[in-house]
Amino acid sequence: MRIIGLWAMLLILFYALQTSLLTFINFNGFSANLMLLLTVSIAFLRGHKYGVFFGFMAGILQDSTTGSYFGLATFSYMTIGFIFGKFSVNLFREQSLLPVISSFPALAIHFAITIGFLFLLDRQVDLVKFLHEDFWPVAIMQIVLAYPVHRIVIELNEYAKKRH
Repeated sequence: MRIIGLWAMLLILFYALQTSLLTFINFNGFSANLMLLLTVSIAFLRGHKYGVFFGFMAGILQDSTTGSYFGLATFSYMTIGFIFGKFSVNLFREQSLLPVISSFPALAIHFAITIGFLFLLDRQVDLVKFLHEDFWPVAIMQIVLAYPVHRIVIELNEYAKKRH
């Protein structure tokens, strides 16, 4: 039970950092997405079931506190948790470089789901402007923060293994 509490505290702490501190470091209103990085790291370390569950919890937290389309972040994070959790089966799970490399495609999938949803709602999105001004700066921030986030998740995962 304590381990679940530690994972929940990590989720809430990182969400608090994302919504408070990282809002000062943004490009055109976009900043690094720690919830996405946590979902990818947990999916790599624990598999697709934990990745989907953690993606669900992170998405519900984000959807319930933002004024965006409810369920969009939840669906996106669950999808990413499933995809990267499935890839983790054949990989060395504690490899630290893999989540850094995977942070870029995870962000691309997240934005593709979001833009696809906006197209379904008949919203106008300038893809060239979006890629040039919004996607690349956020992608660089994601790559920079991916390693420290993954190291924290690895340490908590090792602690959880010792306690279980």
